[in-house]
Amino acid sequence: MKQAKKVLILSASAGTGHLRAAAAIETVCRNTPGVGEVVNVDALSFTNKLFRDFYSKLYLTLVQDAPTLLGWWYDKSDEPWKTDKMRLLLDRLNTRPLVRLISKLQPDITVCTHFMPAEIISHLITQKVIQAKLSIVVTDYDFHAMWLSRAFHRYFVALDETKAYLTMLGLPADRVTVSGIPVDPKFGRLTDRPSLRKKLGLHPERLVILVTAGALGVNPAEQVVKSLRQLTQKVQVVVICGKNPEAKERVEQEVNRTSTGGVEFLVHGYVEDMPEWMAAADLLISKPGGMTSAEAMASHLPMAIYDPIPGQEERNSDQLLEKGVAIKCNEITTLGYKVGRLLGDPDRLHRMKDAAREMGRPKAAETVVRTLLAESDSTPVEVNSDQQEEMAEQVRKR
Repeated sequence: MKQAKKVLILSASAGTGHLRAAAAIETVCRNTPGVGEVVNVDALSFTNKLFRDFYSKLYLTLVQDAPTLLGWWYDKSDEPWKTDKMRLLLDRLNTRPLVRLISKLQPDITVCTHFMPAEIISHLITQKVIQAKLSIVVTDYDFHAMWLSRAFHRYFVALDETKAYLTMLGLPADRVTVSGIPVDPKFGRLTDRPSLRKKLGLHPERLVILVTAGALGVNPAEQVVKSLRQLTQKVQVVVICGKNPEAKERVEQEVNRTSTGGVEFLVHGYVEDMPEWMAAADLLISKPGGMTSAEAMASHLPMAIYDPIPGQEERNSDQLLEKGVAIKCNEITTLGYKVGRLLGDPDRLHRMKDAAREMGRPKAAETVVRTLLAESDSTPVEVNSDQQEEMAEQVRKR
């Protein structure tokens, strides 16, 4: 009888997507034979406050106050190993408690849904401190150079195109699995829409538009509400404001400001039952974060994208538009107009729903866990300095 595997899942609370992917993998691990102890850790909780703020608060500050700068840095740093030495030095200086934890646990399998702990695990493997297998789960549709690791056993990516890119760089194809982005197993499993709508207090036959302000409530949902007043169809608009009471209050003030015609608004704060809301909806209005987009696709839910953050959200947006699962609005003021045109074309909306079903991978977390348990090769792929230079040269030529 095979010994149950000890699994360590590592994420980072820079945004919420990495944590949600880790939670999805944990859920599947705890319900899978062959998995023993499961430890799910936010790597940033084992660092000092200055370093923690650098990773989490700085990102949110740039998103809100300097998105253009964020996009510039995202593109500028997207060259293999360009920022590697600086990142590795920072990580090693500030993650010693995390290293002690990993060394004490001695896991059989490590799964990283953020690049920071992946680099730490990679270093421990090359130094023979641990014997664990390292798997890296990329939580966007696009692949950024910061996800590259000097040593690893397997990558899990969202798209065939991403795998093609990694193999072009020189990584072995048999160590890259196209799994999709791991989402909570509840997404995509709820199919009884009439019952769901009744449970959620929605009209069973009217179209439902779901608007999300993100888990942290930093997106301008009140501006979206204002634009949706242009709709002439009788629709239900559900606005999820996240963990931000001020955002919820602003949305409620906008909803109550003037008559809404045929549009009925329902406003909520943070919700635990997002799989149900997505399953009940006909269209999602949201920024194209990797996790939110993956959850929508798993729910067969088309998207209306607005104001993507320069960098990874813009690249996610490109993929969603190419697959025909989304429309994009460059100005929130015309969002209502564009959504209205889409709702007035039921055939197009139906095609987008079919495309979302095709793109969705609701069992991505199961694919990750099943692949890891079946993995027999314990030899890591190690990328030496010559190979690193070849990778960088490949990208410089593009």
